[in-house]
Amino acid sequence: MSLDSPQPNPAFMREAIQLSLEKMQAGFGGPFGAVIVKDGQIIARGFNQVTSTLDPTCHAEVDAIRKACQVLGTFQLDGCDLYTSCEPCPMCLGAIYWARPARVFYANTKADAAAIGFDDQFIYDEIDKPLPERRLPMQQFLRDEALVSFEAWRAKESRTDY
Repeated sequence: MSLDSPQPNPAFMREAIQLSLEKMQAGFGGPFGAVIVKDGQIIARGFNQVTSTLDPTCHAEVDAIRKACQVLGTFQLDGCDLYTSCEPCPMCLGAIYWARPARVFYANTKADAAAIGFDDQFIYDEIDKPLPERRLPMQQFLRDEALVSFEAWRAKESRTDY
């Protein structure tokens, strides 16, 4: 972050932290909360709901991104800041990069999360391995049939690139 960038706002981080505690205590899922801010206002709040929705993708950051995009009517979070109670996991980090917010601020570290049983290091380790060495077997097949949809996308004049 450059020295001329605005400083993070403690009130927004405290909101993310409060969400992590309140929603965890209410039984929604793990202790993770996130807020998305645009023009100095919170436009979306998200919290972990993995166990309550039976959705392994319903992490706080993903939940907040989904809600913020609906509020803004777009699939990108240009000019937004994301405050999250914990350093994003690999899945959330991927979603964050796709959403393209301006900045991300986090409180707890991935080491803090690992210390209470949320250890994502195995995913980072797996990503670095060649496909044949990963624990989850992956095999490519029917590529020629699948390329048809990619060719149709390339030719589609009304597509929205992202």
